[in-house]
Amino acid sequence: MTEQDRHILYDVLLNRDARYDGKLFFGVTSTGIYCRPICPAPKPKPENVLYFSDSDTAAMAGFRPCKRCRPEARPGSPAWQGTKATISRALRLLAQGEGPDSLAELADRLGVTDRHLRRLFKQHLGKSPMDVKQENRLGLAVTLLKEPDASIPDVAYASGFGSLRRFNDAFKTEFGITPSEWREKNAHDSDPT
Repeated sequence: MTEQDRHILYDVLLNRDARYDGKLFFGVTSTGIYCRPICPAPKPKPENVLYFSDSDTAAMAGFRPCKRCRPEARPGSPAWQGTKATISRALRLLAQGEGPDSLAELADRLGVTDRHLRRLFKQHLGKSPMDVKQENRLGLAVTLLKEPDASIPDVAYASGFGSLRRFNDAFKTEFGITPSEWREKNAHDSDPT
């Protein structure tokens, strides 16, 4: 490998170039660890880096896999996708009508701590898991309120709220009006006359 090739490959590492993810792995001689180019760990000095075309070769050279970027995992697997996979699974669980009721239960089902889950949600979505759950419930409530035959208490319980009072409080906090006022306003807005 020429010096120019090594410089180009090192630039891939410095820039965390995702185009090379799964096609290039690098071993750090000072730590004995090998990583993917997108690894968030601090980058080593250029003289401490060896390059590999696959993770098996890096492992056979005596390097152990990084615990942050999981280079030994199959590309596309949840372990390979990292925190994005955890967030996606959490969002799917929160979207289910019978999803977890508490942050601790959600974190337990995902195999992470509730503190770590809150941190991931804040980092990726800018809000907490329970804020997302509340938004899902209110979104369902708005859909159900469009049905004129559904009573407000039925809408509250069907959208996942444990009490009518909590539903009214959450709805008023989010939309600035009560569910009854929202229904009345939207009935007039959709009236063709």
